[in-house]
Amino acid sequence: MDLSLHAENLSVTLRDTERSFTLVVADLGIAPGEAIGLTGASGTGKTLLLELLGLLRRPDPGGRYTVADGQGLHDLAALWSRSDGRARVTHARGNLFGFVPQSGGLMPFLGVRENVCLSQRIAGRPDAEFADALIDRLGLAPIARLMPAKLSIGQRQRVSIARALAHKPRFVIADEPTAALDPENAAEAMALLIGAAETAGTSVIISSHDLSLLDRFALTRYALGAHGNEAGNQVTSTLSRLAEAAA
Repeated sequence: MDLSLHAENLSVTLRDTERSFTLVVADLGIAPGEAIGLTGASGTGKTLLLELLGLLRRPDPGGRYTVADGQGLHDLAALWSRSDGRARVTHARGNLFGFVPQSGGLMPFLGVRENVCLSQRIAGRPDAEFADALIDRLGLAPIARLMPAKLSIGQRQRVSIARALAHKPRFVIADEPTAALDPENAAEAMALLIGAAETAGTSVIISSHDLSLLDRFALTRYALGAHGNEAGNQVTSTLSRLAEAAA
């Protein structure tokens, strides 16, 4: 299977004076357009994993993290160690990834359409026609001029989904994107996110504690599980693949 993203022996470690926590990704491969559902108990590092994959966390030395495109294979882990690594990581993050945070994360001083187009501006890929198509597909056209304060929670989350897809990233990372929604709106938002990503050929990684909601969609499922030493001051969380995507 052709992979657009592959992480191998990738890890990140957090330490304080009393405890260390290490997240280990032995092998994660994501195909173009594939939808991933990530689960795990509280404290297993779901958000940390998304930050690692989205280039918001520097990995420990020794791992491999690659993205393939029409121009070849790019080692994202190696970017951090370059002399110009900060600038290259920022550029790669803005171009390769779109993000859907739990709260929506909209700019309160920008209207709906301006928020959607923000990712295009950051990536340097303006495309008003595509932005308008996303706005229409996600049912946002009637409220395109409104400010975030005037929107419902569900509407804000749809704007966040549109913004994450507007610059046509290779991957969309969604951290508990439906946690603040009621069951009906949660199912609608999840369907819109997965459907819009599939239409755009974008791979999507969704973290959620709602197992019954994830079960309703054709997702490849992964879970994080943590274990510690007897003293409890060294914890390791590992990623495991649970099942093939549903038919």
